[in-house]
Amino acid sequence: MKTTQRIMTTVLLWIAMFGGTAHAATTTKIYSSGVLVIGFLALCALVLVVQLIPAIMTVVGMIKGAAHKKEVASYK
Repeated sequence: MKTTQRIMTTVLLWIAMFGGTAHAATTTKIYSSGVLVIGFLALCALVLVVQLIPAIMTVVGMIKGAAHKKEVASYK
């Protein structure tokens, strides 16, 4: 009984995965946004990069501080 159930489950899953047709979106439309949209996206990217710089500096400082405290503790 378990073998039959396993075979039926496998067959049904294969039919569900590969039996139907795929309905994809059409890609005939060409990108037609204006210069302002591209400028806005560039500004968003610039803000993101500018905010990442202090965050990376903070993480590096925390790692250096944690490593320094371990060295001091090992001499005691």
